[in-house]
Parts: sequence; C-alpha cells; structure tokens
Amino acid sequence: MDRVRLGIIGTGYIGNIHADGLRHVPEADVVAVASRTPGKARAFAEARGIPDAYENYEDLLTRDDIDAITVAVPNYLHEAVVSAAAQAGKHILCEKPFARSLPEAERMLAAVSAAGVKLVYGEMLCFAPKYVRAKRLVEEGALGQVFLVKQSEEHDGPHSPWFWDVNLSGGGVLLDMGCHSIEFARWILDRPAVKSVQATLGQFVHHGRTQGEDHSVVVIEFEDNAIGIAENSWGKTGGIDDRCEIYGTHGHTRADLIHGNALLTHSKVGYGYAVEKADTTTGWTFTGFEEEWNYGFPQEMQHFVNVVLGQEEPIETGQDGVEVLKIIYAAYQSAGEGRRIDWPYTPPQVDKPIDLWLNARR
Repeated sequence: MDRVRLGIIGTGYIGNIHADGLRHVPEADVVAVASRTPGKARAFAEARGIPDAYENYEDLLTRDDIDAITVAVPNYLHEAVVSAAAQAGKHILCEKPFARSLPEAERMLAAVSAAGVKLVYGEMLCFAPKYVRAKRLVEEGALGQVFLVKQSEEHDGPHSPWFWDVNLSGGGVLLDMGCHSIEFARWILDRPAVKSVQATLGQFVHHGRTQGEDHSVVVIEFEDNAIGIAENSWGKTGGIDDRCEIYGTHGHTRADLIHGNALLTHSKVGYGYAVEKADTTTGWTFTGFEEEWNYGFPQEMQHFVNVVLGQEEPIETGQDGVEVLKIIYAAYQSAGEGRRIDWPYTPPQVDKPIDLWLNARR
C-alpha cells in the first residue's frame, strides 16, 4: 500500500478541519463522508470534491475500498462509531476527548484490540509547530530538568449546541479543552506517572445555558515532582487564546499559537475573518495566518496516514486518551470534594465525569 483511502465521519467544525488537513497529505484520498444530518454530507462532499456522501456511517463502513476513517462526531457518538469502524476493519483517528466516559473508552479500546486495527488519538497540540519545537528544546536539555508545564486554551464557548448539554458531552470546558492542556503536559514531560490531582472549577459566564463549568484550573503533580497546570475557559471574549510556558532548571520557553503568528490589524469597518471565536473584526484585532497549520492539523493528518501505511507508530494512542480521562475524573472529584486526589486512583462509577462535581454541589 502506498496510498490511503479515507472516509470522514462527521461534517461539523472538526470534520471540516479534518478534510482541510487531509488536503495537505499527498498519500491521502478522501473518498467518502458521512453525516446523519439530511443533506449535509452531500453538500460537504460537493464543496470539497469528495466522490461519495452517506447519511448513515454504517453504509460508509461497509465499503472494502476504504482503509481508514476519521471520527469527527460529538462525544456521545464516539463509542458507537469507533467500535463499528474497528469491527469493519478500518484504521481510526478519533478526535478528543477520547470518549464521554471511562467505561465507553475502555470498550472502545477493547473493540480496537479485538479487531487488530490501528488507532490514533486526535491530540493536535502534539503536532503544532511551535509546541513541537518546545518539545525538542526539552529533549535537547536546553531547559535542564523541567519542573513546570503550563498550558491554556480559552475562548467564549463551543461551536455546537450539544457541547452545552452535559448528558451529551460528559462535561464542560474541562472535558472539552482541558483534555488538550492535560495531554500537552504529559507529552512534554514524557508521560510520567501521576502522583496527585487538584482542581478548581466554576461557572461564571454561561449561567442558565449549561450545567457545565466554564472555567477550570487543574494542577497535576507527577512522580518525578514536575507540575502540570491546565487552565481552560469558555469565558474569554475576543477570540481563542492558546499558549504554553515550560520552566526548567536551566531555562524556560513559552509559545503563543495564535497571537505570535497573527497580523496586528486595525479596521474601522471590519473584515471577514480574524481568528477562531473572534466576535468582532473592528478596531484592533489579531488576524490569523495559516491557522490550521499553526494548530498542527495537517501534520496530525500526515502522521495518521503514515501510521496506516506502517511508516510510523502512533504518537498519541487510545491509552493516552484513557489516561487523560482518568485525570479529568480526578479533577472533577477534587473540585467537588474540595481536596487533593492521590494516586493510585480508581475513579468512582458515575454516568459521566462531571457528575463527580455536580453531585457534590447539590
């Protein structure tokens, strides 16, 4: 095999990102797309020159000529789609968070293992060029022994209505965006064992719209005594913010994915698009430049294709997705009970991780 034929399942915001990213991969042929929303898959396919469109992802999965799929559906559909794709023998890239709950995630891993297919967990921050350079600085020893990794991603709220319903999403901003920041810290530090987790959550902006938290701060203590800090928000106006700071005994580095690559623009009348989640383009704004490349999406898609072709091993696996979920469970429990959660840790049995916070507030 020297080419990979792919299907995209999901045509929302992240499905668009997957399709655009795959356009940059020479060995990839996107041949089909599926969406349960009537007419949406066809419109998506026609706009991108994708040959076939389906309103039922199961029909897409029956095709023997499709080697791999990307999963770009809401959290509550991850288990069904991943399990069906594995049973159909398709290699899989599954968007973050890996699942809505740990039991769902464990069943997904079991299905993938039983089918013998390859799975990549979709954490694009591990492919963002600035963050990759930061990782190399750490590996080269330029910063000495790293003792603190901080990462934050913040904007004014999610793209689709289902995010606001915690029964569908599984949680608020911690599950939606904290999964990025938590895995970033694990990746930079070479995935050390966790020692403890402590978190503070709050709902400050979106009262009445969701039961979920719209701001979260999580402190992770690792066994090597390094600290990870994940701060995430649905309460920041003016467009998305994505940045990191890494401190070591011999130096430190910081990276700003958005503003550092943007044009600083002033316009009295506004213009079409500045950056993801920007609510205005009048006055002073940061105008995004090669946004998807700076986020690492095309590089992530290239890696996935390379994995399918047998040229690389997954940088991010389903087990990484599970470990992130365990930390998220501990963070919700910590915030709910007002205490530090120590490892080894067995998460309580709840329907969804946010219940560990919500139940304690009732």
